[in-house]
Amino acid sequence: MKKIIITGGTGRFGTILKKNKTRHKLFFPNKHELDIKKMETIKNYFALKKPDILIHLAGLSRPMSIHKKNIKKSIDLNIIGTANITKACEEKNVKLIYFSTNYVYPGTVGNYKENDSLLPINNYAWSKLGGESSVHLYNNSLILRVCMTEKPFIHKEAFSNIKTSFMYQEDVAKILFKFLNKRGIINIGGPPMAIYDFARKDNKSIIKKKLKKNNKVGMPVNSSLNINKMKKILR
Repeated sequence: MKKIIITGGTGRFGTILKKNKTRHKLFFPNKHELDIKKMETIKNYFALKKPDILIHLAGLSRPMSIHKKNIKKSIDLNIIGTANITKACEEKNVKLIYFSTNYVYPGTVGNYKENDSLLPINNYAWSKLGGESSVHLYNNSLILRVCMTEKPFIHKEAFSNIKTSFMYQEDVAKILFKFLNKRGIINIGGPPMAIYDFARKDNKSIIKKKLKKNNKVGMPVNSSLNINKMKKILR
């Protein structure tokens, strides 16, 4: 059994993790108990719980536009906050598992492997890559480049000309603890397919939509992942 701190436990994915049964002891600190912007709170919580592992979910995600409108908040939470967590983990030799995103890849040709070149398409992805930079410096760490979404699919429309590797959050939660002893980088997601095809599996009434070229949404046309490494671990 491992003692595991999970930051961002009040978020969408953290809430799902709380419901999952596991033999490990999980701690879900709130922002008053552990504030990723304040090193003192991180150190104090470490001293209190003495964790073996920290899974770092906390940060700023939606709406995507916030990372363009308020870069200070994006930097403070996703880059500096992650750097603080990394420094605290290194000091106590706590294993760090960082949730990044498939958006760090260029998003043009798809089937991206973990060692492929990176080129974020929007500010959100840049902020997550900024977080990755500090985690990379720490050997006792694992970066998960995750492509996941809510179930049921939250939109009434879905793009038929945008390809990705969606996996439902509940399915990611079921496999997450199988990666606890891994290091480096692992892509986490489902098989490559158009967003419309993914959404239609559970909602036949989903409306098909096409994203126009030169869109201002900041969405990559093909951010699908090569998940061979993930599948090999799960065999």
